[in-house]
Amino acid sequence: MIEIDVDHQIKAVSRKVEPRTIDTGEAHVVTISQGYDTDPADLWDAVTNIERIPRWFLPISGDLTVGGRYQLEGQAGGTVLTCDPPKNFTATWEYGGNVSWIDVSVGADGPDRARLLLEHIIPVDGDDIWREFGPGAVGMGWDSMLLGLALHLRTGEAIDPSSGQQWLGTEEGRRFLTLSGEEWYAAGVAFGVDPADARAMADRCLAAYSGE
Repeated sequence: MIEIDVDHQIKAVSRKVEPRTIDTGEAHVVTISQGYDTDPADLWDAVTNIERIPRWFLPISGDLTVGGRYQLEGQAGGTVLTCDPPKNFTATWEYGGNVSWIDVSVGADGPDRARLLLEHIIPVDGDDIWREFGPGAVGMGWDSMLLGLALHLRTGEAIDPSSGQQWLGTEEGRRFLTLSGEEWYAAGVAFGVDPADARAMADRCLAAYSGE
């Protein structure tokens, strides 16, 4: 397994939760962002090239053009809604009978650096997962995604998803999940969730991700 600096990775990521009014009503917006030592063109290719995405995320099938359907193996699928290369794309995120949206942007982040910013837009109505687990329900998954992307961009190597799952079961992997959960707990409190409720959500979310 590639060496992972857990503390560095946790600190390198920005996280927040905000409200937003959308066409269908009110939504929670979970935002996660990280800068990388590469150029925007390379980062854009990493997150949009169907042959490259499995090297750091999950196997993916389908059509990544506007209007096309995609499916991540064992995870969400959806439809590509818009694409403005090499800057931004949006897509539905369909999983477990729920439909939300992702808005992904790539831009410069200083000399020889690029930044990925992902917004996950979740409708408030009928969102039982949010009520049970809070923002970490999607946020902790995106934390793991950004970690895989960081390792791929740093080394150029493909990150085997099964190896990543095995790593999450190690002491350092569990510490990564715990620290990610704490960051999303803090983001939830900053958003306005009652601290006691946010703690209960975060604890349930960590247990779910840890398989406990």
